Amino acid sequence: MNTTLFLLLTIAVPTSMLVIPLAWRLAPMLNMVDEPDDSRKVHSIPIPRIGGWGIVAGSLLPIVLMWHFDDVTRAYVLGSIVLFLFGAWDDARQLSHWVKFVGQALAAGAVVFLGGLYVSHWPFVDDAMPEPLAKGLTVVALMGTINAINHSDGLDGLAGGETILSLIAFAYLGYLSGDDVTVGLAMATMGGILGFLRYNTHPARVFMGDGGSQFLGFTLGFLAIQLTQVGMPTLSTASPLLLLGLPISDILVVLYKRATGGMNWFKATRNHVHHRLLDLGLDHYETVVLIYSVQALLVTLAVLLRFESDFLVAGSYLFLISGLFLGLGTAEARGWRRRSLGPSLIAREISRLRSDGRLRGVPYKAITALLPLCMIGGATLAGTVPRDFGVVAGVLALIMVAHLGFTRSTDSVIIRLVVYVAAIFSSYLFVRFQPGGDITGAAAVGVVLVLACAVAIFIRYTSDVRFGATPTDYLLVFGVMALVIFGGIDIRARGTVQTVMFAIVMLYACEAVLGVANARWNTINVSTTVCMLILALRGLA
Repeated sequence: MNTTLFLLLTIAVPTSMLVIPLAWRLAPMLNMVDEPDDSRKVHSIPIPRIGGWGIVAGSLLPIVLMWHFDDVTRAYVLGSIVLFLFGAWDDARQLSHWVKFVGQALAAGAVVFLGGLYVSHWPFVDDAMPEPLAKGLTVVALMGTINAINHSDGLDGLAGGETILSLIAFAYLGYLSGDDVTVGLAMATMGGILGFLRYNTHPARVFMGDGGSQFLGFTLGFLAIQLTQVGMPTLSTASPLLLLGLPISDILVVLYKRATGGMNWFKATRNHVHHRLLDLGLDHYETVVLIYSVQALLVTLAVLLRFESDFLVAGSYLFLISGLFLGLGTAEARGWRRRSLGPSLIAREISRLRSDGRLRGVPYKAITALLPLCMIGGATLAGTVPRDFGVVAGVLALIMVAHLGFTRSTDSVIIRLVVYVAAIFSSYLFVRFQPGGDITGAAAVGVVLVLACAVAIFIRYTSDVRFGATPTDYLLVFGVMALVIFGGIDIRARGTVQTVMFAIVMLYACEAVLGVANARWNTINVSTTVCMLILALRGLA
C-alpha cells in the first residue's frame, strides 16, 4: 500500500478541524446560519451551515498538495470546486432548485466531458451504449447521486456517517484492484468528514450545508464510475446500488410519495427515512445507528457480491430495501410508537455513565499522562528523523514559543496547527523508523490502545461532551475493522495502517485536552514544544 494514500487521510483530518472554527466565525456575516423555523428540522437553536468548508478543504487540499494530476482527477477537483461554490451560494441565499441543478450539471459535465469518465456499460445491458447516450445518462446519474446525499443530510452525523461507510468499501475495493485514484480520493474524503464529525455529532454545533452534502454526493458518484469503469471493470455493474446504499432508495421513495401525493417534487418534505423513524418515536441515537446499520450491511454486501451477476446484486439490494420500507409502512399503519416503551437503552446507559463522577476525572488524567509520553517518546525513539522533518519542526517550535510567550491565548489556530503536526510527525516517524523490534512496537500499541480507551470514555461520557456519541462510536469501530483488514491483506500495508491509527487517536486526544485546558503553558502545549524541539535537534544534527 502506497504510504501517500493513507497520509492523505491523516492530513485531511486536522485540515478539516482547523478550517471549520475559522469558517463559523464568518457564518453570521455570510447569512450561513440554519434557523429552526421549519417543521422538517429537528434542531431548536441556530446552527452555522459551514461544515462543508472543512469537508471540502480537508478532502481537496491533500490531493492538490500530494497528487500527480491527470485529466480525470483534474476534472474531479474542478467539478468539486464548482459544486462547492454553488452549494455555499445556496447556503447563503437559498437558491431555487433550477439554479442548483445548473451547478450540479456543470460539475458532472466536467467529469464526463473534460475528464472523459463516463459509464459505457450499464446494468443488465450486455453491449456498450452509444457514447452520446452513455455520457448523457452519466451526467443524470451523477446529479441523482448528488441529490441523494444532499437529501439524506437531515440528522446530526447522518450524511457524513453514511458516506464514510460507502468510502470504506470504495477504498477497500480500490486497494484490491490497484486503483490509486479511488483509494486516494476515498481516504482524503474520509479524513475531511472525520474532522467535520468532531463538530457535527449529536448535538451538532455545525451543519455541513449544501456546500458539503453536494460535494459528498458528487465524490461518491465519481468513485462509483471510476471503480466500475476503470479501476475494477470486472465488478458487477449493479454494484453502485449497494455501494451508495440507502440514500438512493430513500430519495426515490420520497419522490414517489411527493408525486403520488400531488406535492411539488422539489420542495423539501418530512418523509425521508430518518424523519419517519423519528415520528415512530425512536430517539436520535437509535435512528442514526439503525440507518448506519442498514448502510453498513449494504456496503458489506457490495464487497462480498462484487463479482456476482447484476441480477443477484440488484435483487439483494431490492430485497433489503423492500424489507426496510415494508417494515416502516407497517409500523406507521398500525400506529406503533417507540416512546410507549420508555427511553431507549442507549439513552439510559449514556445518562447513567455521565452521572458517574469517576468517568470525568480519571480518563482526563490518563490522557494528560499518556499523550505527552506518545509525543515525546515517538520523537525520541524514532530511529531516524529526516532533515526536512527537522526543519519544519524547528520552525513550528519557534512559532509555538513566540505565540505562547507574547499572547494570552490558550486555544488558537496556531496552537492547534502545531499540536496537530506534532501528533502526526511523532506517529509517522516512530512507525516508519521503529526501533527496538517487536517488543517496542507491542508496547507502543498497548499505550495507544489505553489512550484510545481513555479518549473514548472522556469525550462521550462527561457532562460537557464536545465530541460525538454512540453513532460515532459505531463508525469508528467499523473503520478500525476496515483498517485491520487492510493491514491483513498485505504486510507492506501494516506500517501505514498503524501510522494512521496512532495519528487519529493522538489527534482526538489532543482535541480532548485542548477543549479543557485553560492555561497557556499546559501539558499539551509544553509536550508539543518539547516534541518539536527534539525533532528539530535530531533532524538538523
